[in-house]
Amino acid sequence: MRVIDGGITAPEGFKAAGRHIGIKKVKKDMALLTSDVPAKAAGVYTQNLVKAAPVLWNSAITKKGTPVRGLVCISGNANACTGEQGIKDNELMAQAMAWLMGVKKEEILTAATGIIGLAMPMEKILKGIEETYPELSSRRDSAKNAAGGIITTDTFIKEMAVELNIGGKVVKIGGMAKGSGMIHPNMATVLSFITTDINISQELLQKAMRDTVHETYNMISVDGATSTNDMALIMANGMAENEEITEENEFYDAFARALLFIHEKFARDIIHDGEGASKFIQVDLAGARTVEDARILAKSIVTNDLVKTAMYGEDANWGRIAAAMGASGGYFEPSRLKVEISSEKGKILLMDNGNPVEFDENLASDILSQSDIYISIVLGDGTAKARSYGCDLGHEYIRINGEYRSHS
Repeated sequence: MRVIDGGITAPEGFKAAGRHIGIKKVKKDMALLTSDVPAKAAGVYTQNLVKAAPVLWNSAITKKGTPVRGLVCISGNANACTGEQGIKDNELMAQAMAWLMGVKKEEILTAATGIIGLAMPMEKILKGIEETYPELSSRRDSAKNAAGGIITTDTFIKEMAVELNIGGKVVKIGGMAKGSGMIHPNMATVLSFITTDINISQELLQKAMRDTVHETYNMISVDGATSTNDMALIMANGMAENEEITEENEFYDAFARALLFIHEKFARDIIHDGEGASKFIQVDLAGARTVEDARILAKSIVTNDLVKTAMYGEDANWGRIAAAMGASGGYFEPSRLKVEISSEKGKILLMDNGNPVEFDENLASDILSQSDIYISIVLGDGTAKARSYGCDLGHEYIRINGEYRSHS
């Protein structure tokens, strides 16, 4: 596998477009995506009981295994908590895209992100689809425009592409994502769209998405808020013409590793772009009794407000880390706990075998002054491990979210 210059249009047969249609004041607020041929689709969605209309629409499509031809996404309005009218508006959005393509509405995926509870500005949306559609292209700038059309409070677009060899054929995977606030496991608060020209069964496509999302988007947190609109979607159109992957063999493993690489990159990008964040925090935990324990314990650190505020204050308060783990419900033996923190400025041991270690407060402060902080946890209970990502919590997060509706 190698990283290539590209985004959502890198694989064969995909076209994209993005532009401003007037939902938001200035920024791009619409993205369209099409496949030249029917594509298999798979998705992972929010576990919030309150689900936006596009989540309900897409989950029904991917559950049936219906081939798809396109996607329409708007930014600035979540189409969540909008009742029956929101369901009808979402279907109308899919129908408008389908009519232009000459396909069925059930072949069009939908997505929305933005303010919850607002009526959909359908006149702007339908006009926007019609005016954006002619701009669909496989060009590099079209991929960038589409990636710009799905963001909300993000400060930079998130896209990438890779290629790999599958059975003698060059397979490409491209993607774009958004996420900055309302980021929390199950399944973070993310819109993530992946395209690939690989030929693979729908069942294995779904498995690869589910497994890689579990290790990436489900292991990140900015603010402990799970959105109504989260989704990670993938479209595979088979245009690489490799022999169809129907079993978990070496070719499936190579594809799954590449997909994990992309999702991990997007997960890190989302945390680096966390609303109001000044610190990126990575937790590597090893020596847990089970994988489930490892994940619970690792996530408990990046989701704990006292740990997050300590990182914001550049305070090596290891007691907050230990307390967060102890209250998480994950098993560990406190008497064997080891805690280290590090950054570009060095590494320092804070706790060893459950005992506090004397350390240089000035060095600790220097380490925590950096933007990327790494917390290493070693237990003595087993061989399972996990990694989680989070950020600090400070004044800027309050300002951004206090002004969210009035400044969108």
